[in-house]
Amino acid sequence: MSLRSTTLRRKRIASGLVAGVAVLSLAACTSNDSGGGDDDAADAPTTAAAAGSNDESGDKVVIGFSAPAADHGWMGSITDSAKKEAAKYDDVELKVAEGTNDVNVQISQVETFINDKVDAIVLLPFDGAAMTPIALKAMAAGIPVINVDREFDDPNAARVTVLGDNYGMGVSAGAWVCSEADGNKDAVVAEIAGIDSLPLTQDRSQGFKDALAECGLDVDNRVAADFTVEGGEEAATNLLQAAPKIDFLWNHDDDQGVGVLAAIKNADRDEFEMIGGAGSKNAMDLIKSGDSVLKATVIYPSTQAADGVKLARLLVQGKAMSDLVEVEVPRKVQLYAPVVTADNVDQFIGSAFKS
Repeated sequence: MSLRSTTLRRKRIASGLVAGVAVLSLAACTSNDSGGGDDDAADAPTTAAAAGSNDESGDKVVIGFSAPAADHGWMGSITDSAKKEAAKYDDVELKVAEGTNDVNVQISQVETFINDKVDAIVLLPFDGAAMTPIALKAMAAGIPVINVDREFDDPNAARVTVLGDNYGMGVSAGAWVCSEADGNKDAVVAEIAGIDSLPLTQDRSQGFKDALAECGLDVDNRVAADFTVEGGEEAATNLLQAAPKIDFLWNHDDDQGVGVLAAIKNADRDEFEMIGGAGSKNAMDLIKSGDSVLKATVIYPSTQAADGVKLARLLVQGKAMSDLVEVEVPRKVQLYAPVVTADNVDQFIGSAFKS
């Protein structure tokens, strides 16, 4: 792709949006390197896409990618999924910065992408507000930013935003409890949240509360953990000691759910049904086995960054989402939060992450 066509394309992408440099530590500067594994054959670059389809090979697209450190299963899957998606296209070069929870380091990574004049940046910020100014700088330089999961505090800092649905997770979990309660308005409902100070936790809890209210239920016992195995076990131990009888339990996160299930086993409790959150493979294996209090989980897609890579490629190549009438890529995409049970687990387990 020529410099002139690249410049024209960037101007077109950035038109209509408000415009508002350092050392980059690259764990890998990959050209479609999926990191190996059993899925390599399935992830081989597309070579036989239908003529005229969005998957048909086009101009080369260089995408800078930055995300927080992979300190739990869901976050690890974010980067792995992005690499695997990029590996499917022989016209995509994905430059992957080392995962970090240091905002200043992540800012420097984006500054380097700007200096390198990448075609697009896919960014899951550690802190959306703190990363907003550098995202605005990238947009002003004509580099479209695809904001993943944690929103910037200025909508002009991204051309596209890809989000999960935290409120929807709570609604889905609450609707499942209502269905299982089957009109029993005396059912005892418990909740183990994530970090209470985070808006995502507040959204999940509000959705759960609102959905339960639809069938006359409410949350009788609630504790908060911290998305870690250790935190989940401690919170669940406290909850089980305070609540001698439970009918339904919603745990917000399957990573911390490993600790929650350990506490349940230690307490020798099995009188209730449990629903998890996020959608780990570990959780789905238990659901499929039928040999656990865990009967369901709600998806919070760990493939959001993979979707970001696909959308970045479409943007730079001047394509749109082929199943929509619109001729431009949408400004915001919010992913659904379905409930996974033994009846439909096979539909989701292939894209699940490992806790």
